[in-house]
Amino acid sequence: MIGHVSTVAIAGIIFSMVVSIGLPILLFVLVKTKLHAKMSAVGIGAATFVLFALILEQILHSIMLNSFEDMLTGNIWFYAIYAGLAAGVFEETGRFVAMKYWMKKSLSRENSIMYGVGHGGVEAVLIVGITCISNLITAIMINSGQIESAYSTIEDGAGKELAIQSLSVLWTTPGYQFFLAGIERITAIVLHICLSYLVYRAVKWGEKKFYFIAIGIHFLIDAATVLLTNFVPLVALEIVLLVSVGVLAVAVKKMYCNSSAME
Repeated sequence: MIGHVSTVAIAGIIFSMVVSIGLPILLFVLVKTKLHAKMSAVGIGAATFVLFALILEQILHSIMLNSFEDMLTGNIWFYAIYAGLAAGVFEETGRFVAMKYWMKKSLSRENSIMYGVGHGGVEAVLIVGITCISNLITAIMINSGQIESAYSTIEDGAGKELAIQSLSVLWTTPGYQFFLAGIERITAIVLHICLSYLVYRAVKWGEKKFYFIAIGIHFLIDAATVLLTNFVPLVALEIVLLVSVGVLAVAVKKMYCNSSAME
């Protein structure tokens, strides 16, 4: 039986959609106008995420899961360590390569921030924004009865049951949880901007330790996310991540401001 998507759930979907699509656009405009960063940096950041995270990293995941599926999926600790390392190494190496070779002539602290907006922004749009648009359209169709009318013409069977089950997450998930995707994207975008500045320091100033620090921070955040998802409520997890990244952002902002006299 097809249920009803609550008003809270729809509000949460809209919130997360606006955040995941609108926040990157807002940050792009602010960084462009306030810091006078180059538009090319946002494109390089977006392209690097797609290449290193969505293509190269996924190839590794496919190989690893085919070869060591039982070990990775059967032990949450192994999986958390692997997932954290893979994300940290691929994405931070992508940043390093992009800044060293593709942004060689335009690498500045301002453009490193714009790079972070592109990297985190395209991730938000592709992973959350598009999903929210799809969920919102589906939710509207469910509540208007269009889905039920369409499914009533389909003969009962395993295929129909599976299709309804895939939609049921929209009315069985507590409404407030749909807001968490938007909050998580705020945290992730801020994290990507911070890590981009750290890798910029590694490339521009030759301070390689910041490249490894970026990998370490990325590893800790991703590994902790995998682990805590299994032990604490989602709200608690998002609060922990938001506070952790907030502390990092304060530290990076201080580094950014102090570096003005050195450039």
